[in-house]
Amino acid sequence: MSGGPGTLPPVAVVGAGPVGLAAALVLARSGVAVTLFEAREELATESRASTFHPATLDLLDELGVASALRRQGRTVDRLQWRDLDGGVHAELDYALLAGHTGHPYRLHVEQARLTPLLLAELAATGLAELRFGTAVTGAEETGGGVRLTAQDAAGRVTRTHHPYVLAADGSRSRLRELAGLPGTAEVYPDYALRVVTDTPLDELIPGLAPLAYVRDPRASFSALGMPDHWRLIFRVPRGVDRDEVLAPDAVRARVAQALPGTAGRSVRVTDAHTYRLARFLLPRYRAGRVLFAGDAAHLTSTAGGMNMNCGLHDAVDTGRALAAVLRGDTAAETLLDEALDRRRHVVESAVIPRSEARTAGLDDPGGLPARIAALRRTAADPRSATDYLLKASLLDVAPRPLKGDAHADLVSQAHR
Repeated sequence: MSGGPGTLPPVAVVGAGPVGLAAALVLARSGVAVTLFEAREELATESRASTFHPATLDLLDELGVASALRRQGRTVDRLQWRDLDGGVHAELDYALLAGHTGHPYRLHVEQARLTPLLLAELAATGLAELRFGTAVTGAEETGGGVRLTAQDAAGRVTRTHHPYVLAADGSRSRLRELAGLPGTAEVYPDYALRVVTDTPLDELIPGLAPLAYVRDPRASFSALGMPDHWRLIFRVPRGVDRDEVLAPDAVRARVAQALPGTAGRSVRVTDAHTYRLARFLLPRYRAGRVLFAGDAAHLTSTAGGMNMNCGLHDAVDTGRALAAVLRGDTAAETLLDEALDRRRHVVESAVIPRSEARTAGLDDPGGLPARIAALRRTAADPRSATDYLLKASLLDVAPRPLKGDAHADLVSQAHR
């Protein structure tokens, strides 16, 4: 493709979640004009993903939002496994990652805190047209690009032409449907129960880390300390009635069992809800000039908090490669295909198996002693502990943050 970004119509990015906004910002920072379509009237505010790994923070730092996000979040400096009586099986210190990342910690903060930061940076580029309250209803390949049909809240229909479309419109992607791509997810045998409390659990339970996995023959669950609340996440067999699980007395009984001593009985539950657990992976992350990223391309178990982080990595990797294509760089189309294949391979070979490994054997109390013994061996060996954290943080498979002038040579730096 000849000519620079300024000679082309804008790239369309569909979806103003973290992935779509990050991809749009990468493109705009590279001098590529962007039209952002979002069916909602405003940014989403509901509780969703809340974990940002070191590799992701490195990339968000490149985009200029990591420091502001950290000020709103809770820094997690250690990963801990415990039993129901308050004993610690093993603990890993994120300081082991110093030298591998500029952010040797995990950050707990709602994704709804990130999206306004990305949107402000995107608007500041002057290269983004923002179309909130506008749903994409049609997409037609034209040979030289894609013609999108969109409808706003008042029913007005518009048609626009774009050299490429990046679909970041979530797990129910309309662009994926329009492209005729498969969209059926494989549901896991469990679903998740999330219990929220504003009781400061680390003040009730000595030594409790803000990221703790309780592994005990009597019950297993995860505890995540957020800036202003705690989340307890339980796995529940799919056949168990959700109404029964969510009954207030049942939730209180589960929490009382989960926390040691009298702590469980003194916890104030502010919310309890369930959500499904499923996995999905597109066979290919593009259909002609429509590219897919984030939940539109993949869905994984929430264990380990990897799916949104992987989606943000999709945004950066794909955005860099697409910017190179639109600059007319030699062999950039090949690099774009390589980037999309790389992102899919990461999900298939790393994200799905690693997230599934986090919960493997939870329904097999008999195998728990062997798993705990393995964790203790890992924690006792600095090399093994570092390797565990590198993989848990996706540092071994994430795009590298760019150094110096972040856009001086996108192709050679982003794909070396």
